Amino acid sequence: MNVRSYGPLAAHVLPTIVIGFGFVIPGSPIAGINEYTVGFAGSILGTIVAYHTGVRRAARPTDPRRSRGGGRHGFGQATS
Repeated sequence: MNVRSYGPLAAHVLPTIVIGFGFVIPGSPIAGINEYTVGFAGSILGTIVAYHTGVRRAARPTDPRRSRGGGRHGFGQATS
């Protein structure tokens, strides 16, 4: 994992925070810290956790014993 792999996450999260907390929420009836703003922050945090998990799983080396469709007796290949 390197810093470059988190560029797409930053490109999504930073504008979401700036627009949401900087422009939309302050001018709306839900301004302030309440269940809606906490939920919005929680959804952003969930996005960060999901992205980080996906990047870690994609960077993991694959185990040839667990792969499907490849190898000597993979899916769609003759076994004799």
